[in-house]
Amino acid sequence: MAIFSVLFAIGSQLSPEVGSSGIEMLETDVFKLHCFQTLTGIKFIVLADPRQSGIDVLLRKIYEIYSDFALKNPFYSLEMPIRCELFDQNLKSALEIAEKAGTFGPGS
Repeated sequence: MAIFSVLFAIGSQLSPEVGSSGIEMLETDVFKLHCFQTLTGIKFIVLADPRQSGIDVLLRKIYEIYSDFALKNPFYSLEMPIRCELFDQNLKSALEIAEKAGTFGPGS
């Protein structure tokens, strides 16, 4: 994902929009790559079927889980692998619920 970070930075610099935060989505015929950047600069990236809707909702849910179970964990250090069973369980549950629903929310 280091290549995406470079593309993200270039995208924010070349964007005609003043104050652009960078690339939010790359779309191909085969997949869509969605990126959600937090105010602190952490990026969450999801690869999805191009027909899938509601990925933005899923990304916010993943960020919520990360905030609740990684950032609030006193043994977690930024930029280190997340080794927290509650994080893993909640992330897996959110993905299963979203997969069963067939959609991740309104719009993408």
